[in-house]
Amino acid sequence: MASTQGTDASKASLRSGYLDLCKSMPKDFSRRIDSAVLSMFGRLDVYRAAQLVLFYLPIHEEIDTRPLIEDALAAGKRLALPYLDPATNKLVFYEVTSLSQITRGARGLARPPKDDATPLGEHDFLGSVCLVPGLVFDGEGNRIGYGAGYYDEFLAFYPGHTVGLVRSVQVSSNPLPHDSHDIPVDVLVTEGSIWHCRTLF
Repeated sequence: MASTQGTDASKASLRSGYLDLCKSMPKDFSRRIDSAVLSMFGRLDVYRAAQLVLFYLPIHEEIDTRPLIEDALAAGKRLALPYLDPATNKLVFYEVTSLSQITRGARGLARPPKDDATPLGEHDFLGSVCLVPGLVFDGEGNRIGYGAGYYDEFLAFYPGHTVGLVRSVQVSSNPLPHDSHDIPVDVLVTEGSIWHCRTLF
């Protein structure tokens, strides 16, 4: 696991440092790693069993999830993407059936596939898998993202499994700073391993 600056490092400094790290990776190198991460995720039992997968669109230098979206659609899975509801300032997920339906909205999140689309509700999420973005994760599943807190608010009531897709250099050997409202992921998937952070499986 890569080392952070220790447990006294602030979220802001870690966010900045790992964003710089991701941007400094040669594109060919990161693409090879990312392909291996996606391949490893495809072996995950909870993904293979899930009928619904909650994806995200990559921003900045995150792992590109679009090949996974294509694979999930080809496998007959249902998939949904997050949207920031301007009325509530909260994440809601809309089901999509093709990549052509996907357009970006605020903060790189997807727009609803159509104006009268209905967001998924909690009952839809039972037995699903949610991919959770992050710049750095630790072995307990804690993460540092972009600081808005939208995912933590959503995950506080999410009943399915949560997975972080991450390059091994973005896994910290030191505990990350976290607060009581921060929600850790259940599993980390890197290019070389699947790490169960919580005993839910």
